[in-house]
Amino acid sequence: MNRGKLGRTGAHRKAMFRNSVTSLFEHEKIRTTMGKAKQVKPEAERLITLAKRGDLHARRLVEAYVVDPKVAKKLFDDIAPRYKDRDGGYVRIVRLGERRGDGAPEVIMELV
Repeated sequence: MNRGKLGRTGAHRKAMFRNSVTSLFEHEKIRTTMGKAKQVKPEAERLITLAKRGDLHARRLVEAYVVDPKVAKKLFDDIAPRYKDRDGGYVRIVRLGERRGDGAPEVIMELV
């Protein structure tokens, strides 16, 4: 899903998304800009859906994307079971206002 390039090369963008998703699962809440949040949200929700499946193939797909193996384990053991009765909408984006330095719209992304 490509909503914009965010002024980065493809490799940089992919690494940024992987790191953002990993941080979201690790801390269950991150502060970022609206543009990044809108692109990271579908990736995070796709990984939660895979973790809900819980089979070996899903585990390998998640571990290939998430940077830290401990966070991948947390996703399967703690986060995914929370959403077993939920069909989607695992991530919430809450607007905070504009960043002081450059006026970029800031948000908090959190797991519901």
